[in-house]
Amino acid sequence: MQHVKKLHEIPLPARAPFVLFLPTQQPSCYIDRCRPDTLNWHHPCGSAMGKIIFYEDRGFQGRCYECSSDCPNLQNYFSRCNSIRVESGCWMIYERSNYLGHQYFLRRGDYSDYQQWMGLSDSIRSCCLIPQQTGSHRMRLYERDDHKGLMMELSEDCSCIQDRFHLSEVRSLHVLEGCWILYELPNYRGRQYLLRPQEYRRYHDWGAVDAKAGSLRRVVDLY
Repeated sequence: MQHVKKLHEIPLPARAPFVLFLPTQQPSCYIDRCRPDTLNWHHPCGSAMGKIIFYEDRGFQGRCYECSSDCPNLQNYFSRCNSIRVESGCWMIYERSNYLGHQYFLRRGDYSDYQQWMGLSDSIRSCCLIPQQTGSHRMRLYERDDHKGLMMELSEDCSCIQDRFHLSEVRSLHVLEGCWILYELPNYRGRQYLLRPQEYRRYHDWGAVDAKAGSLRRVVDLY
């Protein structure tokens, strides 16, 4: 069960360049409301946990909320999200609570409106920090359910599965190493699905409504 811990503010001189918060114990889901004059906060858990900031309005305006780990229900903190700043880590954000609905992959960078992450609306209800892997990436694609039929192995990004493997559908997968993002359309467009190292015997297992597979990208923090 996830908990948001109450954080205690430590008094600092009036002109301190940042505000330091210390949790009573390390939270599993750390979320705090930002103020425009204290965006350079230091969190004791460090950047290894990742850091993403959600803004209610476009262009990083309005109230903002900082998150440093997985959170299954962001609706407890804000009702809309129109821009996002990812300061560290790779993230998956979800249209609905409990990691459901449309999902969107974000690397470190600024997203000034929801169209920049290919969103359909300002509804973001949950998020998860994707574990980083420094080693290789490797996965197998199958043309039939249960890892049957023609098999292709992939170890790098693929912008068009149809051109490379002459497949327009992928019905099962086996991710051997690393995390990947599967896109419904070529050139990393359309619906997105996070793939972790495990077996996927049918497309329903990765949350898809059909077997369309247009492109694949490794989850790698480029910064």
